[in-house]
Amino acid sequence: MKATLTFASALALLSTGLATGLHAEEITLLTWGGTYAKSQTEAYVKPFTETTGIIVKAVDSDNPAIPIKAQVEAKNVTTDVVDIEYPDAIRMCDEGLLEPIDPASLPPAPDGTPATEDFLPQGLSECAVGSIVFSTIYAYDKTKFPDAKPTTIADFFDTAKFPGKRGLKRAPKALLEMALMGDGVPAAEVYQVLGTPEGVDRAFAKLDTIKKDVVWWEAGAQPPQLLADGEVAMSTAYNGRIFNAAVTEGKPFEIVWDGQVYEYNLFAIPKGAPHKDAALEFIKFATDTQRLADQAKWISYGPARKSSAPLVGLYHDGKTEMAPNMPTNPDNMKNALGSSYDFWVDHEAELTERFESWVSAS
Repeated sequence: MKATLTFASALALLSTGLATGLHAEEITLLTWGGTYAKSQTEAYVKPFTETTGIIVKAVDSDNPAIPIKAQVEAKNVTTDVVDIEYPDAIRMCDEGLLEPIDPASLPPAPDGTPATEDFLPQGLSECAVGSIVFSTIYAYDKTKFPDAKPTTIADFFDTAKFPGKRGLKRAPKALLEMALMGDGVPAAEVYQVLGTPEGVDRAFAKLDTIKKDVVWWEAGAQPPQLLADGEVAMSTAYNGRIFNAAVTEGKPFEIVWDGQVYEYNLFAIPKGAPHKDAALEFIKFATDTQRLADQAKWISYGPARKSSAPLVGLYHDGKTEMAPNMPTNPDNMKNALGSSYDFWVDHEAELTERFESWVSAS
């Protein structure tokens, strides 16, 4: 048997039990929990196990990058595949915490387009492979505003016209950008403005206008709960969490796409993963064209491959069209901002320090 197998032939061997080095193994996937983990289970985990016999044990974390760093540094790695955000993928790769992944080993698009040309920008890095595009949006409880409806990012900061508490993630990333867009800065100019002391001051000044009305959140499951409990009238949130609450649970929530900040999640293999080969097979399987489209049946995050977009159809309820609910839908991208990894690498430490000081100040 050749040392190097094609993706298709490797899966065939695995499914028939010939690849004994991988067959019947168990790998651990560290991910984010909630509806997102459910979508991965349905789109990737179950079919991967059915195809290969490899069991995938999913473990939840509020931020999977944090325990991975601790595991690798302690030389006690128990995770085989980790789901992380793009900035963490770049930083952790640079720090030697992740295994390199050759993009040439990834399956091409159905028409033969190489993976390197099929993934969206930031969909591939030296040590990670993209799965979804998610966004930080804001959403509101429709019962709180029966007449005039919030439609712009500026409305989020207008507590006179739209009274009520505001839910905010306790972190500067995405929030400072949304503050500037709420103050009238076009998406295309946000990082130019935020890269100046005056721009940072402007962002915090805008946050000052709602500070007395803020309820802080940290985990992705919290904003829908804050809205459902009536603790806030509006909240920033991850778009998939709000979609699930509205469509699956029937909550009266509405997403405002204006001013959304979109980012990528990627799969990676921690340095020293106990089942590295099986982990790589899982990543190849999970990030092919069809699997990424399949995840969109379960959550409203955009696939990281161009070839997956035409395959996105209905939600698993069989009636909800998913394309209009994707961050990448053209109608949702009119004033959208792609989070800048380069900006946050240069400024995250100082802005986080200032942000925490701002939060703590009376």
